[in-house]
Amino acid sequence: MQPIIRPIQKSDDAELGKLIKAVLTEFKANKPGTAYFDESTDHLSTVFENPKSAYWVLEEDGKIIGGGGVFPTANLPEATCELVKLYLHTEARGKGFGKALMDKCFASAKELGYENMYLESMPELNQAVSMYERMGFEHQCSPLGNSGHFGCDIWMVKKL
Repeated sequence: MQPIIRPIQKSDDAELGKLIKAVLTEFKANKPGTAYFDESTDHLSTVFENPKSAYWVLEEDGKIIGGGGVFPTANLPEATCELVKLYLHTEARGKGFGKALMDKCFASAKELGYENMYLESMPELNQAVSMYERMGFEHQCSPLGNSGHFGCDIWMVKKL
């Protein structure tokens, strides 16, 4: 059965938190200043109650295999949102699901009135960084906004 992409629900919080932490551990990116230690990772549905945000869950046969969202991170430039908490379970990679989630996030961002999308990553997540480059993100020399993720040293922006 083909996976579905749907809005986040409160009942997704624990499973999403586990998925995000498992992926970061898999890539040895479970370090301070990342989503691994971000207290919001375990209750994302609450975070995405913000009306200028959206979070999408990738579900297959009742199991969460990925997710990603857009958020109005503090101090970002005008009309810019951040692509946040985009993670895929091992079994979901290489099948176009990451692109599908990102396309959903791009569409949501445009609907919410954003013109640019920012993201932060790290060298450990080089597979994701390659995908971001293919999806039109361009590298920046310094961070934008105030995400609190000081463990990230790759910053990228895409015009929507």
